[in-house]
Amino acid sequence: MRIGVPREVKGDENRVAVTPGGVTGLVAHGHRVRVQSGAGAGSLISDEQYRAAGAEVVERVEDVWRESDLVLKVKEPIAAEYPHLRPGLLLFTYLHLAANEPLTRLLVERGVRAIGYETVQLDDGSLPLLAPMSEVAGRLSIQVGAWCLQAENGGRGVLLGGASGVRPAKVVIVGAGIAGANACKVAVGVGAHVSILDVNPARLRYVHDILGGHVTTVMSNRANVEEEVAEADLVIGAVLIPGARAPRLVTRPLVRRMRRGAALVDISIDQGGCTETSRPTTHHDPIYVEEGVVHYCVTNMPGIVPHTSTYALTNATLSYALAVADVGLERAARESPPLRRAINVYDGKITHRGVADAFGLAYVAAEDAIGS
Repeated sequence: MRIGVPREVKGDENRVAVTPGGVTGLVAHGHRVRVQSGAGAGSLISDEQYRAAGAEVVERVEDVWRESDLVLKVKEPIAAEYPHLRPGLLLFTYLHLAANEPLTRLLVERGVRAIGYETVQLDDGSLPLLAPMSEVAGRLSIQVGAWCLQAENGGRGVLLGGASGVRPAKVVIVGAGIAGANACKVAVGVGAHVSILDVNPARLRYVHDILGGHVTTVMSNRANVEEEVAEADLVIGAVLIPGARAPRLVTRPLVRRMRRGAALVDISIDQGGCTETSRPTTHHDPIYVEEGVVHYCVTNMPGIVPHTSTYALTNATLSYALAVADVGLERAARESPPLRRAINVYDGKITHRGVADAFGLAYVAAEDAIGS
């Protein structure tokens, strides 16, 4: 199969979809890989490294998209890339379509076969291709949250770990999945007072056990969310419903009740955000103040550490990309339920219920769409 890896053009996005090691694996399976020149520069990967791995490096992005059966990306296509979308094209990337109706409708209209990294789901409900970036984003959230709390950024001027004779900051994490658990580990590690909320008691027990009890676990309901968030110095939003829009658990009136200069980092923003006051930002202009609270809502948080993120991403995605390239999407989807669940759009049909429900559009099960 002909596989294309274009340079990411979304603002401040320095990751690349495949490392040279990943290219070696694809080429070893008999596939032709075409990489756009400079695609790996932001992750400190040179064109020469891609050539040595067996890729063809080309200058023009058009040559990557037009000459490829399967395009591997990191982030969803933006407007500048829309002209490259065509019927029958296989697109494998983070899509987050439930928060992006224009792209959803365009993929349907153009007949693209779009597979979302974030919706590859195992039988136990876990999301193996979202996990590495959730891990990175969770750990980063405390780092950027501490920065948001600095006075020059409009924050309260609170040090997360406190100081001798001074209380540490209160960090509240909403959601105990991969991102939330990793945020919790870092927050506890720097000495903050940490509470974490979730609807799943098993996840709360897990977080409590791995941190040796150095965290307060709280069942997530409206009353508990309001009580914890209102008293927080830093709130981390880490709520996820696979493939669907994130629920808005933190209302504007609740944000208004938070301490002046408190900070809110919404990891869920790429799925629409879990607070009513969240709106997408970029690494170039990451924060804004609303209702007296410093908001950090960057939609591609792992892009700020692209070297680490690129290698972690390829480690997770390569086996699935190989499965699609080796036997085609239809056979791969029939043989692999996790891949079948990841098909968001196929030949003009929406094949992920969460995406269809987000916009009130028709849903067709993937197995029906791809046929026998």
